[in-house]
Amino acid sequence: MHVDALNAVVGLRRKGEDLCVVPQNLIEFWAVATRPLAANGLGLTVEEASAELTRIKRLFKVHLDLPEIFSEWEALVSQHRVVGRPTHDARLVAAMGVHNVADLLTFNVADFKRYAGISVIDPSTI
Repeated sequence: MHVDALNAVVGLRRKGEDLCVVPQNLIEFWAVATRPLAANGLGLTVEEASAELTRIKRLFKVHLDLPEIFSEWEALVSQHRVVGRPTHDARLVAAMGVHNVADLLTFNVADFKRYAGISVIDPSTI
């Protein structure tokens, strides 16, 4: 999926799209990057993960966490009756709402279908 993700980012940049991440994306990257290969991670050292994190922050605008995100998240999980792991997805949607981001690029399209008002795009379709 790496090739599809890379092609999507390059293609969107060529179209002049503004690409952004939120701290949650960076935190989740760190968790996967530093997790051992045997545990479905990338097996990076702290130094390697830190260097990659710096690179990501240069490539994408970082929308910071704001207090309003929690209120938006709380409303979303209540409205959509979200339980378990999908609560993390709801937090991304909350951050999108607070930062007026309409489009989400993800391979997990089905996980976001419940949320109206956002466009969910699979990178392989770009």
